[in-house]
Amino acid sequence: MSPGARRPARKVAAEHFDGELERYLSPRERWRVATLPDGDPVGFVFPARNDYGPIIAYIGVLPRHRGHGYIDDVLAAGTRVLAGHDTPRIRATTDVGNVPMARAFARAGYVNYQNQIDMTW
Repeated sequence: MSPGARRPARKVAAEHFDGELERYLSPRERWRVATLPDGDPVGFVFPARNDYGPIIAYIGVLPRHRGHGYIDDVLAAGTRVLAGHDTPRIRATTDVGNVPMARAFARAGYVNYQNQIDMTW
C-alpha cells in the first residue's frame, strides 16, 4: 500500500489488536470504556502488562470529546486499575508530537524516563 493511502478504520483497528494488544499479559477485564452519565462513550484505556511490567497500553478520547479534560479521568481510571494490583511502577508512552497526551501524563505524575525516535528508510 502506498504511504499516502487510506485504509478502513475497522481494518486498522483489527491489525493493531492482532499485532499488539492481544499479546498483553493481563486480563482484558481490566480494560475500561469511559462514558458520560447518559452512556455516550468518551474514550478508553487499556491497563495491561507487557514483558517489562505494568503499562498503560492504549488510551484515547474520541475526537468529538477532546479538549474537555476527559483524558485526565480516563488516565486516572487506568492508573487505579494497575495500582490496585500492588504495582510499584507503571509505564506509558506517547508519540513525541502528541503534546496533549504528554501533558496529561505529566499532570497525573508520570515521569518522562525516555525519548525515542523511530526512523524508516
